[in-house]
Amino acid sequence: MSRYQCQVCGHIYDPKLGEPAHGIPPGTPFEDLPAGWVCPVCRSPKAMYRKLAG
Repeated sequence: MSRYQCQVCGHIYDPKLGEPAHGIPPGTPFEDLPAGWVCPVCRSPKAMYRKLAG
């Protein structure tokens, strides 16, 4: 599973870790995040994330 980075604040979403504090369990692929999901740091929309190489 690929990691994604917020282009606004640099937060990295790692699907292996999820975002348990925000209701996203570990193992949740970025593609499966709800459409209304926002960055837990800066509240930017999912569209502001870019896939990291590797």
